[in-house]
Amino acid sequence: MKKSDFLLQNMVDPKTGAEARKLPQYVAALSVCLGAVAAGAVLGWTSNISDALLDGKFNDIAIDQDILGWISSFTTLGAMVICFPMGIVCDLLGRKLACLLTIIPFSGGWLLIILSNGEIMLYAGRFLVGFAGGAFCVAAPIYTSEIAQKEIRGTLGGYFQLLLTVGILFAYVFGSICTPLVLSILCACIPLVFGVVFFFQPETPVYSLKKGDRASALASLRKLRGQRYDCESELKELQEQIDKDVAVKVPFSEAVRTKAARKAILICFGLMIFQQLSGVNAVIFYTGQIFKEAGGSIPPNYATIGIGIVQVVATFISTVVVDKFGRRILLMASAFCMALSGAALGVFFTLKDRHVVSEDVVNTIGFLPVVSLVVFITMFSLGFGPIPWMASAEIMPPEIKSTAVSAAATFNWLLAFLVTRFYNNLVDATGGDVTFYLFAAISLLGTFNVFFFVPETKGKSIQEVQDMLNGHKPGPTTKEGIDNPNFKH
Repeated sequence: MKKSDFLLQNMVDPKTGAEARKLPQYVAALSVCLGAVAAGAVLGWTSNISDALLDGKFNDIAIDQDILGWISSFTTLGAMVICFPMGIVCDLLGRKLACLLTIIPFSGGWLLIILSNGEIMLYAGRFLVGFAGGAFCVAAPIYTSEIAQKEIRGTLGGYFQLLLTVGILFAYVFGSICTPLVLSILCACIPLVFGVVFFFQPETPVYSLKKGDRASALASLRKLRGQRYDCESELKELQEQIDKDVAVKVPFSEAVRTKAARKAILICFGLMIFQQLSGVNAVIFYTGQIFKEAGGSIPPNYATIGIGIVQVVATFISTVVVDKFGRRILLMASAFCMALSGAALGVFFTLKDRHVVSEDVVNTIGFLPVVSLVVFITMFSLGFGPIPWMASAEIMPPEIKSTAVSAAATFNWLLAFLVTRFYNNLVDATGGDVTFYLFAAISLLGTFNVFFFVPETKGKSIQEVQDMLNGHKPGPTTKEGIDNPNFKH
């Protein structure tokens, strides 16, 4: 490797030796991910106010369990329908403007919820805030991946999930101390704060170059990398990659038939299946209800807040270690521990609901649901929470990335809808124990799926990942051949 290539790869100015600044990249990533706080608040909204909703304490609206299920699941439906169109919006209007436009449905949806006088307005409001959250799930990761240097790409990519969990915790905390109406008003303020903060961040240099605006691309890079760094070299590299993509551009129907594309699609969709069918959204939407049904000495609202805190801490740890340990080991540890904790929760419900042991014994092991859910959320947040989204952006070939990532996100939200809508029905039909045994079995299968089929992408460039998926042997100075001995090259 030439010295100049080595310096550029490590983001060092070959002329002055000045490193690219990382702080502006962290600030930009955190700014865009404030919108993830808004999306997280949408997801956590029902958890600690379910009893108040069922008691008619929200605008005097009569709500039963079936209506509550629709209130929760309409959010995922809204997210599902926007994933494909949002990819197009990002390409037409830019990543920054696409993120800022989510403020409109966020605000409109919360306004409908706040002013609702019946379940129809609640459904419409929840659909709109879900629509905004789903749009943001597409736009924000694209923005983050295009502003980050590859050495910190995994860390910055994890910020989306981190701030999402902060939003969930926000809803848990204020849902336990506020009325549903006050909680809704507070949640409506978050997108406005995001808009004010993110407005001052630059458009991604990649998008500006694609639109032929080299001056804006250079200005963005200088803001993100610092004035001392020679951004011209990186800009030239980005332009060469874009020109190469344009030169080899082929129809989607043809591009999707390549070996790399087929493998990437199977891997991404597989990760989405195991992420959602682990039951995570049932846990997030119905944490308070699960604790109430389990009993125990800890009040459900406080236990829910504890789970939210654990989720934030674990997700933060994930952003720190994902570029150190890699994606595969975190995914496998995550899925395996989720399987164990899900099975433990199932055992508790078997002992309690099927009267296998006395009530005194059940009270003695009343800590088990809390411990199980803490482990479940911790391990989900370390691996299967952030990494499937990260992997979608990292392994999809550039020729199909926009369409394929949007398809994977749509599929993810469809599965989330099925889980949140029919979780209560499944519990009623089979029991809480069987439901969590099923979730645990799926997580165990997810462990084997990662072991046999998911490659390691830590520290690899886009081209290196595509070469690996195409089955090209790694060069003598690379280590792709040992990153995943089970992946079929």
